Amino acid sequence: MKSKLFVPGSRPELFAKALASQADALSFDLEDAVSEARKPEARAHLRDFLLGSPPGSNASSSPADRFGGKTLIVRVNAIDSPHFEADLAAVVQAGVDLINLPKPRNADDVRAAANALDAAERANGVTEPIGLLLNIESPGALRRAFELASAHPRVKGLQLGLGDLFEPLGIARRETAAIQQAMFALSMAAGEAGVFAYDSAFADIRDQAGFQAEARLARSLGFIGKSCIHPSQVALANEVFQPTPDEIAHAQRVVEAAAEADAAGRGAYVVDGKMIDGPFLARARAIVAQAASNAASIAASTVASTQDREPQA
Repeated sequence: MKSKLFVPGSRPELFAKALASQADALSFDLEDAVSEARKPEARAHLRDFLLGSPPGSNASSSPADRFGGKTLIVRVNAIDSPHFEADLAAVVQAGVDLINLPKPRNADDVRAAANALDAAERANGVTEPIGLLLNIESPGALRRAFELASAHPRVKGLQLGLGDLFEPLGIARRETAAIQQAMFALSMAAGEAGVFAYDSAFADIRDQAGFQAEARLARSLGFIGKSCIHPSQVALANEVFQPTPDEIAHAQRVVEAAAEADAAGRGAYVVDGKMIDGPFLARARAIVAQAASNAASIAASTVASTQDREPQA
């Protein structure tokens, strides 16, 4: 999930366009991107989209096929809002992978959201459990990030919300030292809880260099991808969070050397002048796996694109 593109729930004309984008994940937003008066309308638009078939798809195919294999996320309204339960009732549908929960205050909020999600799945006949992606966007949530992440098995990741975190405190959104500390704290909490860390949105659409720099910092601190508020940011995120050819080649050499070391009974060995042991091997295997997954996704996209261009009988 190198890139995650936000799509306002009140803009159904953008749904198919987002589905055709190169984003790994789509995050349909029912919260900040939708005015209070239009929330019921946005909820209905998204429900219809999830229950129906995207243009050009086969209605009888699986959700994974209908939605192009993309990770589908819905950011609902906060658990203490009057919209939370109605949001879940509408959008907890087959094909949705994650519910993005904004502004969780404590572990009780997370457990309550998980219980409500369980009830919505039963009511809507959803058999594949949907995970939770928690927004960390307040000082208290950042301080309690591990507690939140470990509150329920449904939690799959933590997502940093730097605008909400910094602006009320008068912290400059572009202050690198502050960004680095917030990212590091969230990454450590996510790592301890065994969930992924996901980066914040970057509001200045025109500043591609700034987006890339922040994404590189996030990747260096263990984040798996970055939120995108405009389609032009998707390619930037995909590039930054994809292993480079040199990284892949080194990782492959590490994995190959591991087999030789195991056969010789060595717990540590040297590859490219660097000592390698367990943690480095685990990282190398993850890079090789990600490279293989990326290659498979590209191949599948190429096949789908070719089929779309073929004349229909």
